[in-house]
Amino acid sequence: MLRLLPCALLAAPVLFAAPPEAAMKSITAAEILRHVRVLSADEFEGRGPATTGEEKTIAYLTTQLQAMGLPPGNPDGTYVQDVPIVGFTPSPEVNFTVREKQIAMTFPNDYVAYTHQVKASLNLASTAVVFVGYGVVAPEFGWDDYKGIDVRGKTVLMLINDPPVPDPQDPAKLDPNTFGGKAMTYYGRWTYKYEMAARKGAAACLIVHETGPAAYPYAVVINSNSRETFDIASLDGNAGVVPVQGWLTLDKTIEIFAAAGKDYWAEKKIAATRDFKPVALDAKAGFKIQTVLRNSKSRNVVALVPGSDPKLKDEYLIYSAHWDHLGRDLTKDGDQIYNGAADNASGTAGMLALARAYASSPVKPKRSVIFFFPALEEKGLLGSKFYASNPLYPLEKTLANLNQDGLNPYGPTSDSRLVGSDDSTIVGLLKEKLALQGRTMSYDAKPENGSYYRSDQFEFAKVGVPALHGVHGVEFIGKPEGWGIRMSDEYIANRYHKVTDEMQPDWTFEGGVTDIQTHFMIGWEIANGDTWPQWKATSEFKPARDAMMAKSAAAKQ
Repeated sequence: MLRLLPCALLAAPVLFAAPPEAAMKSITAAEILRHVRVLSADEFEGRGPATTGEEKTIAYLTTQLQAMGLPPGNPDGTYVQDVPIVGFTPSPEVNFTVREKQIAMTFPNDYVAYTHQVKASLNLASTAVVFVGYGVVAPEFGWDDYKGIDVRGKTVLMLINDPPVPDPQDPAKLDPNTFGGKAMTYYGRWTYKYEMAARKGAAACLIVHETGPAAYPYAVVINSNSRETFDIASLDGNAGVVPVQGWLTLDKTIEIFAAAGKDYWAEKKIAATRDFKPVALDAKAGFKIQTVLRNSKSRNVVALVPGSDPKLKDEYLIYSAHWDHLGRDLTKDGDQIYNGAADNASGTAGMLALARAYASSPVKPKRSVIFFFPALEEKGLLGSKFYASNPLYPLEKTLANLNQDGLNPYGPTSDSRLVGSDDSTIVGLLKEKLALQGRTMSYDAKPENGSYYRSDQFEFAKVGVPALHGVHGVEFIGKPEGWGIRMSDEYIANRYHKVTDEMQPDWTFEGGVTDIQTHFMIGWEIANGDTWPQWKATSEFKPARDAMMAKSAAAKQ
């Protein structure tokens, strides 16, 4: 019998795929704390992409990986993958005229607006304004928020998240057969809404921010989008994106609707029905955006544990954790550095500890294991998006992605909470490994927040690779009931994407060790197992995987 973890309440027989016990025990809270202190220190200036903070972060990560003896993960012999980017620092002016009445608009307190078209100056003098509900076109659900209207050259206003459609059997609940029921689908993600507005030819797309549905306060929108933003550089200067992207506060939206003779709350209620039709407001919106452009690059960091089986070494498992955060805001008084200790120095530290455990193990997995530290997660998952479009290793030979974004800084939990749906066979492995630790899997208490779409595993899932978002539990051993939820809510309200996300004196990462060990066990089994992880038949990501594998099979014929 092999006791897999120091905290395990159950023992398990030694199986072929069982990870080496010494490697498991080598993952320590002290090591994770040490990495977090370094990466979240003021010296790293918030780990902003294309800054001195990035240079220091890349140097630290590559030095650590080299010291572990891990080979470079880029086939060109380096530890980095360059990600070509364009930086956009906007100075926007937005005006709304409603029934000949000017609506005062103050940046960034009332709105955030920017362009990702590569233009130093953008001027849209007077665009008609249309409310398009949730901005969703979903034929499989019989849903079209753009029905019967041409929005080319117009400004579209829309709501965040999926339409909350009541269950016809119980109006107090959401219909599980329409979108994801309570759980958000990609239709609810802001990136989808901008993409659809672009397809429809809109001149501007403004999303109404509400703290509840968005799952974060408006301050997060300001901190993330009012300074320099980034996009992947394209040959056409990003001509295909909607010219103006942005957000409106709820209060300012209500004011605009009222001036147009509309009740915002009544229109929002109608927008949750299939009968909704776009509402042309008696309003015009104008945009002037001066943009400081910066051609630059950021870097993904990649290391590799080569597979030990000659027949399987060209198949891959990818562990990931983004290294970047929001950098430094020189316009602020006082503390200017977004240290990002929890988000995501902690996840990066956990991945370093995991990489060292694999490197130190005398027994190597059959398949190759990639340790991937993507850049630009905070700027729209751009580092992982770039990898998914420019993979260093074939995606059709990539079995799975296990991503870590935020590590439990406190004590052990009796559970681990699943982010996203139970839609791949990796979730079965998660349950199995948690049972070996004497833990249970709990489900996301707020699936409507769409957390699965907000970290790097989504870019892998979107192209078909089965992917798991790693997150810690909420039932903390020795703490009162609800303590974990309260701590999470406090973090979102007071530290998430704020300069206050710094090392805290009560952090131990004892619980984080357990979660990283869970990832070790899952990854070890995938890297040695006889079967590949699969999407379930109902998964929204299965068609992409099926198409990828069919294309690969056809190419071999």
